[in-house]
Amino acid sequence: MTTTAEKPVEKRRPRLLLLLPLFVFVALATVFLLRLEMGGDTGVIPSALIGKPAPDFDLPPLEGVARPGLARSDLDGQVTVVNVFASWCGPCRLEHPHLMELAKDDRVRLVAINYKDRPGNAVAFLADLGNPYAAIGVDANGRAGIDWGLYGVPETFIVDRDGIIRYKLVGPIGDETLDTVIRPEIDKVLAPPES
Repeated sequence: MTTTAEKPVEKRRPRLLLLLPLFVFVALATVFLLRLEMGGDTGVIPSALIGKPAPDFDLPPLEGVARPGLARSDLDGQVTVVNVFASWCGPCRLEHPHLMELAKDDRVRLVAINYKDRPGNAVAFLADLGNPYAAIGVDANGRAGIDWGLYGVPETFIVDRDGIIRYKLVGPIGDETLDTVIRPEIDKVLAPPES
């Protein structure tokens, strides 16, 4: 037998449970708002690979394009810019003219990983927009992308002469990004070590 004092407690508990999602939402919104107000570049996504050797990989060439495939050993001995692209990626099409411009910089080698793409589509993409890459490795199943810590395409990595990843850009290279981010990062990697 229940007493009358117990009934109001039973009715309150469901109401509090119904308000729980609201409390959680308000708490999360507060955390996000504070993070935005405290500053920091919200476009920067940290990579655990910065300062570490590039992952081991050996990707076949893109058939129909007169460029070799791409392997980890190709990253040693010179500063390399590794661009991950796909023909189905709209931002990849937008960044492509900037990659064509970057390919003119003979201080670096521009290479690509073609990510989860159909070979014919990738060949048509490069035939239409130009091919700035010295080598193109095909990552048909996405395994190399996982090893590189890929968030999506496009992404661009700057790798030093020793095969160490020094910088990662998530998203497309644009006019401003090329001049204020990519080129200065390349300059840092090319600069002689401080003694």
